[in-house]
Amino acid sequence: MDTLVICIDRDNDLGEKAKVITPVVGRGANIAAAVSLATVDPEDSDTNTIFGGIRILDELRSLGVDAEIVSFAGDKNVGTISDKKIADQLDEFLEKQDVKSAVFVSDGAEDESLIPLVQSRVKVDSVQRIVVMQSENLESTYYMIKTFLKDPKFLQTFFVPIGLALIIYALAMATNNPQWAIIGTFLVVGGYMILRAYSLNDKIVLGWTELKKSFHTHRLAFVTTIAAILLFVVGTIIGIISVWNISGLEISYYGFILSSLFVKKAILWYAASIFVYLIGKIFDMIYEKKEYQNYVIEMLFALSATLLFWSASSYVLSVTYPETEYVFPVAYFIYSVVLAVIIALTGIYFSVTQKPAVEEENAEPKKEKKKAEKTITVKDETDIDEEEPEEEEEIISEPVKIKIGIRSGKE
Repeated sequence: MDTLVICIDRDNDLGEKAKVITPVVGRGANIAAAVSLATVDPEDSDTNTIFGGIRILDELRSLGVDAEIVSFAGDKNVGTISDKKIADQLDEFLEKQDVKSAVFVSDGAEDESLIPLVQSRVKVDSVQRIVVMQSENLESTYYMIKTFLKDPKFLQTFFVPIGLALIIYALAMATNNPQWAIIGTFLVVGGYMILRAYSLNDKIVLGWTELKKSFHTHRLAFVTTIAAILLFVVGTIIGIISVWNISGLEISYYGFILSSLFVKKAILWYAASIFVYLIGKIFDMIYEKKEYQNYVIEMLFALSATLLFWSASSYVLSVTYPETEYVFPVAYFIYSVVLAVIIALTGIYFSVTQKPAVEEENAEPKKEKKKAEKTITVKDETDIDEEEPEEEEEIISEPVKIKIGIRSGKE
């Protein structure tokens, strides 16, 4: 066969609507399949694809080319599943037929994404798009939008600021402060755009990754990083409050008060949820007779971080809202930071003392493995001459290594 006309139905409209089993091989079979699909759904564009392929087939045959037409269908779940089904059908067909080249027929950009898949199996001489003129732009635009909506970078760039704006607006309306809705929206969205413009979001993601890594590897940097960030935030808040007090501006502290009060009241519950989760993991490890010390160390690190957040929020709350009972001197805040570092150092000590025991356990199997890899040696006595004892000693002193289960050629 010189040329194969390939029609692609990626979303399997032939099977789902017309109940046609693919692949459909031959001119008559494809006409029947197209008529069946057009009868069920006259607006389906795959009908045009098949009829377009038949027209191309007739043109090739009129030129004396040995050609045939075949239609492949995928699956309604367009993606990996549908593409694999088409690839399997194409491979099975090419195993039975000797095809030199192919003409790829599609109804738009979505089906044309399978061109590399076909080219990897057979040479493609031409690509023909059969689309109703009124719907070509609409279908291509739909496919482009659908592709963009699956791209994580596109979603993060456009949907994150919109989501932040909606959340801030909803919170402002829920707290009966509609005047803060526009201000907060512009503030957050503007800050997000600056972060994206200078790629600061990548640095934040990298810092968050390093923070999680230091937590799981039991490093002191986890606690010191959180302490440094909180000291920076607290220092910024204190500086802003001092400027406001000197300038005499009547600016509300509601933002600082509400955020600090939320952290102070909620952080202990968050910590309790983490501890309950880790306690469950510890009991599971004990029941399975596995090492559980890592979870104990993570509990100490979580306790250290909880202490830092609680003390920082308490101190900010005492500064921004001193007329209440929330009194937390700066000395208490400093003591909390020191205590958090001590707790983290305790976790690091347990982590360091645990490593030698684990290394010893891992070293024992290696020793056993070396013992099992001993090579059996035998002495080659085939060339020993009984009349010459002197040469016999020299030959016997040279061992010959052989593999178990392999007989020597000499007997």
